[in-house]
Amino acid sequence: MTMEKTAQTAAELLVDCMVEQGTDRIFTVPGESFLAVLDALHASETVDVITCRQEGGAAFMACADGTMTGRPGIAFVTRGPGATNASIGVHVAHQDSQPMILFVGDVARRMKDREGFQEVDFAAFFGPICKWAARIDDASRIPEYVARAYSTAISGRPGPVVLALPEDMLCDVPGEDAPSPRPQVTKPAQAACPDAIQTMLAMISDAASPIAIIGGAGWNAKARDHFQQFAESIGLPVATAFRRQDAISPSSPVYAGNLGYGPNPKLVERVRAADLVLAVGARLGEATTDGYAFPTLEHPDQTLIHVHPDPEELGRVYRADLAMCCAVDEFAETAALWEDHSVIPFDAGAEANAEWQGWASVATDRTSEHALDMAACVAFMRETYPADTIVANGAGNFAGWWHRYWRYDGFPTQLAPTAGAMGYGVPAAIAGALRHTDRQVVAVAGDGDFLMNGQELATAAQHGANLTVLVIDNSAYGTIRMHQEREYPGRVSATRLANPDFAAFGAAFGAWSAHASTTEEFKQALTEARGKTGLRLIHMTIDIEQLAASGASVSGLRAKAAAKG
Repeated sequence: MTMEKTAQTAAELLVDCMVEQGTDRIFTVPGESFLAVLDALHASETVDVITCRQEGGAAFMACADGTMTGRPGIAFVTRGPGATNASIGVHVAHQDSQPMILFVGDVARRMKDREGFQEVDFAAFFGPICKWAARIDDASRIPEYVARAYSTAISGRPGPVVLALPEDMLCDVPGEDAPSPRPQVTKPAQAACPDAIQTMLAMISDAASPIAIIGGAGWNAKARDHFQQFAESIGLPVATAFRRQDAISPSSPVYAGNLGYGPNPKLVERVRAADLVLAVGARLGEATTDGYAFPTLEHPDQTLIHVHPDPEELGRVYRADLAMCCAVDEFAETAALWEDHSVIPFDAGAEANAEWQGWASVATDRTSEHALDMAACVAFMRETYPADTIVANGAGNFAGWWHRYWRYDGFPTQLAPTAGAMGYGVPAAIAGALRHTDRQVVAVAGDGDFLMNGQELATAAQHGANLTVLVIDNSAYGTIRMHQEREYPGRVSATRLANPDFAAFGAAFGAWSAHASTTEEFKQALTEARGKTGLRLIHMTIDIEQLAASGASVSGLRAKAAAKG
């Protein structure tokens, strides 16, 4: 006796549509509002379901996964608290220009607009921080909505999409005449305009001190390789936008370093003095430009060439002398292969690289007043871990040592939120470890940053993620403490932290763990961690005086503030 096959439900159609779009992994905190989807995923042999411990962590993992693959990272959460918890990841994906889709289980259609249990108007709530937010009320339109969501997330300036799924709709049976899943969508072709390329080359040729700022929307390995080839051929100095340091190989002879918080002062001066700025992929946001100070919004003494895949970004904040709307990888390839340009190679690329090498190198005879010298620790990590190690971090001064001294070789190797969200590092590292099982992955987190999403170590352990976690503990919200000491010296308020034993915390999840309060103890612990697999955690305790990679200290900031006063 054979069982009759039941008709496909809307939830099963939804999963089929995701599979057709190339989705092989989702991150979720399960909820009763999308039980039908969970049931459909149970039968799927294609989609790997990662069960997370908090919706913010799940959304961060999806954001990081989209960063690495160029296809939308996928998260499923429930309505109300689940969706609002996940909103932090949507905001990061938006500001970082990374593709992701958040599916939210919603109240049943008959309950809408009654302020039912955990009801939120998701289009209104998410609209300002995503590219598109909608609700699927008709099961027969699932293929249309899903295809549009994937297309919107990857096109132009990549970003997040939010789709609400009424729980009763997911149980509908669309019927035999329901549309089939649409074919996998691809980014629209955005070739560089030949006339614009020729104009750009002429403008660069006329410049005396040009510089490029790269990384951002749609940046990928192709863009990295071809733009590096172009820049090296003409000796063009290349700076990376804030937390986009893997946009060019650190071994490139024209790499000038990174912009953002705590950059090389010589690089800042080089950008200020440039008579031409070529921005490719970068939005030229607040962090990259130090509050829109360089280049300035009107940049009267500088020529700005802005290349970006989204026409709405060009001219939105910065006045561009030449605006080019095209895919950054297509632009880079065209520029690299252009044969008839007459740009005489600049010496500035090599000069800027030498300045960066001096800034980003740790002297072998270095002495430090601190028992655990963070610069020396990063230098040792470079000797111990492979060059293509993926380094993930959240927000805090602790990241400054890696931004300055680490070499982000290979693509992708830097998972870091330009939106400055705390708690990003551990979830992002988990996504990286699951996506790149053949590579080393390191999460770098401050003590305040770590406890925002430290519970996701349970996710790492459950799903067999292979990663190392470094917790830098100064018993304070260090970045805010730094600002306090500058603005209100000696008046510490609300920034001290009483912390647990983070090594014991890691061990509770089955991690190999160790303590390090000196540089030598860190070196020993990292060497041992490198020889192991699975989850590893090193609890590093540092002095609050050691605030930033630039050399700032509490006492130094107090002295500056007193002198200013």
